Amino acid sequence: MPLPVTPAAASSPAPALSAGRVLPVAALGGAVTGALLGGPVAAVVLAAYGVLGARAVLRRRTHRTAALAHRRDLDRLAAVAADLRAGLPADGGADDGPGRVARLARAAGRLADRTGAPLADLLERIEADARAADRGLAAAAAQAAGARATAWLLAALPLGGIGLGYGIGVDPVAVLLHTPVGAGSAVAAVVLQVGGLLWAERLGVTPGRAA
Repeated sequence: MPLPVTPAAASSPAPALSAGRVLPVAALGGAVTGALLGGPVAAVVLAAYGVLGARAVLRRRTHRTAALAHRRDLDRLAAVAADLRAGLPADGGADDGPGRVARLARAAGRLADRTGAPLADLLERIEADARAADRGLAAAAAQAAGARATAWLLAALPLGGIGLGYGIGVDPVAVLLHTPVGAGSAVAAVVLQVGGLLWAERLGVTPGRAA
C-alpha cells in the first residue's frame, strides 16, 4: 500500500552538499591559508583540520536530514493507518522513498494484497516497532556522547601545550613550523590526532546508523 505524498514530502529538498566537492575545497582552503600564514607545515596542518571540520559538518547535516525524513515517513505511516481504520482510502501517489519505513510499508501493501491481511494492523505494527527502535537508538547515542566528548577533549590538549609554551617564554609555533624536528612532530601529531578522532568516531557509532 503506497503512502500518500503530502505537500511537505513532495516538495523537492535543497540540493545536498557532496563530500566529494566540499572536502577537497576545505583541504585546498586550509592549505592555502596555512601556506600564507606559516609555510608548508602550517599548510598541511590546516588542510587536515579543514577536512576534519568539513567532514563533521557534512555528517551532522546528513544525520539531521535523514532523521527528519524518517520522522516524516513515520507520521505519514500513522496517517495512512488512521485513514484505513476510519474506512477511508489512502489517496495519493506512491511513496518510492529509500527509507526503511517506506520499504516496509510497500512490503506490507504487497502482503496485504496477496493474503488479505489487515493493512492497518501491519502499518501500525511497523510504526510501533520503528518508534521503539528509535528510542533505543537515542539511548545508545546518549551513552556514546560522553566518549565522543572525551575524544574531542583529548584532541584539544595540544593547544594547551602550545599555550603553556608561550607561558614559559618560548615560541612553540615557530619551533613546530620552522625547524625539522618541530615540523616532523607537528605532522605526526596531526596524523595521530585525526586518526584517534576517526577511531573514536567509529567506536561510538550507534548500531543501526550509518557511520
